[in-house]
Amino acid sequence: MSEPTNIQDRIDEEVANAREVCNADNSSECAAAWDAVEELQAEASHQKEAVPQKNSLEKYCDENPEAAECRIYDD
Repeated sequence: MSEPTNIQDRIDEEVANAREVCNADNSSECAAAWDAVEELQAEASHQKEAVPQKNSLEKYCDENPEAAECRIYDD
């Protein structure tokens, strides 16, 4: 199996694995597989919260660094 490049790819792989395991009617393994999916989804949520969101001025300055509003002066 190839190494997933991001957490969403890992979630997709675990969901596919959970569905496959649950088709075999083994309830303990099925529950464990879905627990793994839930843990990855929680991690993805925590990663989104950890990244600070830019406000509208920061986004504007990223696109227009020469604008007067975006100038930074060193004292």
